Amino acid sequence: MNSSPTLKRRDFILTSGRSAAALVAGTIAAPSILRGATPESDPVRIGHIGIGTRGGDVLRAAASKPGCRVVAVCDVYQPHLRKGAEMSNNPDVKSYADYHDLLSDPKVEAVVISTPDHWHETMLLDAVAAGKDVYCEKGWTTSVAAAKRMRAAVKKTGRVMQLGHQGRQLAAADVARKMLLDGAIGDITLVNLGRFFNGPVERPPWRWYGGYNQFVRPDPQQVIKDLDWERWLGPAPTIDFNERHFWHWRCYWAYGTGQAGDLLSHEMDFVQSVLRYGIPDSCVTHGHTAFWKDDREAPDTWLSSYVFEKQNCSVTFEGCMNSRRQQTPEFIGRNGRMIFSEIGQNASLFETYGDAAAYRPASYPQPKPDFFFAPGAEHRKPDHLTDFLQCVRTREKPQCNEDEAFIEAVTLLMSFESYQQKRLVRWDPKLEEIV
Repeated sequence: MNSSPTLKRRDFILTSGRSAAALVAGTIAAPSILRGATPESDPVRIGHIGIGTRGGDVLRAAASKPGCRVVAVCDVYQPHLRKGAEMSNNPDVKSYADYHDLLSDPKVEAVVISTPDHWHETMLLDAVAAGKDVYCEKGWTTSVAAAKRMRAAVKKTGRVMQLGHQGRQLAAADVARKMLLDGAIGDITLVNLGRFFNGPVERPPWRWYGGYNQFVRPDPQQVIKDLDWERWLGPAPTIDFNERHFWHWRCYWAYGTGQAGDLLSHEMDFVQSVLRYGIPDSCVTHGHTAFWKDDREAPDTWLSSYVFEKQNCSVTFEGCMNSRRQQTPEFIGRNGRMIFSEIGQNASLFETYGDAAAYRPASYPQPKPDFFFAPGAEHRKPDHLTDFLQCVRTREKPQCNEDEAFIEAVTLLMSFESYQQKRLVRWDPKLEEIV
């Protein structure tokens, strides 16, 4: 196993500075040439950074694809690093504790970044400066300034960048977009979205331990031995080891944006994939902790309202971790409704109804849809990771490229800033700033 000494805060700053200097100087590896071989005979060689909850899922998917070869894994927590090596489907996989060492590996041509959000900007900038293509998990980043730097770096280096919103792989969004453009339900004036969760007290939301269904707390003393805490913090404020911050980072503002970057970003990206309206003009958000009154900073209840002024359309998002009800994407037009089957990242089916109630109490007959969509063979699309791998080979732009990622980042950050500032915020397209 390859490793390096603990990364000191000063070394972190210097190393990141060298990457930035290289970017400005233009000393970036040239884009890969087009390949002539088949994906199976010449697979894309990938390195995975971050093998925790979501990172493990993406690695498992990559390792199963014949057009992909996992050649390196990186994590600052030894059990996760071992898990990554075991799941890689490659006996020769390299293991790194420092992601800079992975980026220096000449066998790695693309990376998957599945770390906490506070690391995304630094790792993406360093990756493209090293000549690597990037698949980055959502939310893209935690500030508009960072999103600008990331977008500029991807464009300057000509690297392929895919943001991890797997709802983009669904044919339902493409069919729905064409139907809405053709006026299937009239002018769209309102879109309703929501994400809901309600679990037992012993399984609080966001309080898992390295897996979505893992709630058995590891021994903290062993965690301390197995974890490079300073390297995990990286650009975040320096604090003593806090196991709740490590395992449950989504609950704390130093590492992410709460429901905005986790759940709202998925749903609003699905709206973007259907309507293509771009960045909203305004947003107002209210949030509070209604039930899970532990030490979390990110509220369990998150309510956002957006307005697209030119399109005369509003979008509402309800985030509630205290209810099992569902609010799947619902597009409301002057002449009817389009209602999807599941949350945005899984919305593969939809129905349309005329301008009447789409649900009535059980004592009444339920209305039948005017139209029902289920994907057939003719609607097949490559899954989100396969789309990225194909674009690494062809140098084309993937479905959720840096421009779409910028829209995602600004949209979620408008919600986050509105909550933090306790006021309505607007997007200034000329300054490219939230005001």
